[in-house]
Amino acid sequence: MNAMRYEAPGSIDEVVALLAAADGDSRILAGGTDLLVQMQSGLVKPGLIVDVKRIAETTTITAENGGFCIGAAVCGAELGEHAGLKEMWPGVVEAAELIGSVQIQARASLGGNLCNASPAADGVPAMIAAGATCSIAGPKGRREAPVADIATGPGETSLGSGEIVVSISLPAQSPRSGDAYLRFIPRTEMDIAVVGAAVNLSLGENDQCSAARVVLGAVAPTALQVAEAADALIGSPVDDAALARLDAAARAACRPIDDKRGTAEYRTKVAGVLARRAAAIALERARSN
Repeated sequence: MNAMRYEAPGSIDEVVALLAAADGDSRILAGGTDLLVQMQSGLVKPGLIVDVKRIAETTTITAENGGFCIGAAVCGAELGEHAGLKEMWPGVVEAAELIGSVQIQARASLGGNLCNASPAADGVPAMIAAGATCSIAGPKGRREAPVADIATGPGETSLGSGEIVVSISLPAQSPRSGDAYLRFIPRTEMDIAVVGAAVNLSLGENDQCSAARVVLGAVAPTALQVAEAADALIGSPVDDAALARLDAAARAACRPIDDKRGTAEYRTKVAGVLARRAAAIALERARSN
C-alpha cells in the first residue's frame, strides 16, 4: 500500500502542478473539518493531500470592485472579525459562523463548505443569494463561475480534474439592500441544517421590492434558488401578503428527503417559515442601509 503524501505549496501554480501529476485520488486541504472526518471514517483514502493554507491568495480577504474577494481557505472566525464584510454581507458572515463550534470556526472555510457539496451546507445558500462567483484554477488556466454552478449533487461538483476554487467574490451590495440567512437544527448548536433559507433583497420607490434572491438549503440535492419565491416579493411592498406568497412558493419548490433529522413534510413546512423570517430580517437591514 502506498503511503499518503502531504504537500503544502506556496502558490496556486504549484497546487495545479501537484494535482496534475498526482497518481490516484488527491484532495485539497482548506480547513480539513470535512476531509479529516471523511478520512477517519474511511469514506475517502487520498494518496495526496495538498494543503493550501500557506498561499496568500487563498487565505486573505481583499476589497474588490466595491465588494470583497475571500480566499477559499479563509476561516469562519476571520470572516466574523472583518468589519467591512459583516457590514455589507451580514447574512453570508452569519451563515459561515454557523459552521461548527468555536474550535471548528478557526479552520472551516467557505471554500471548503462549497466544495464539500453537502445539500445542507450553511454557507452556500447565503453565497448564492448574494450573487457570489468564484475563481477557479486548473490545468487549462483560470476561469470564473457562479457559486450556484459548483455543487451538482451530494458530494459532487462541476470542477474538472485538477481544478481548485481559489477564491470567492461577493459583489458590492446595492443601496437599500439587505441579506439574511437562517437555519433550523434539532439541537441548539453544532448540528447539520434540517432546512436553511437565505434571502437577499433590494428596495426601490415607496419601499417596494425591486430585486430579490431566495435560496433554500437541505431541501434538494443542491442549494435551491427559488425564482418563484423571489417573484413573490418583487414589485410590491414586503408586507404580510408578499411574505405569504413567498412562504407558499418556497414550500412548493422543495424536493426534500425523509431522514432521521426530519421528514420531507416537516422540512417543506419549515422551509416556508424560515424563508419568511429571513426575508423579514433582510427587509429591516435594507431599510437601514
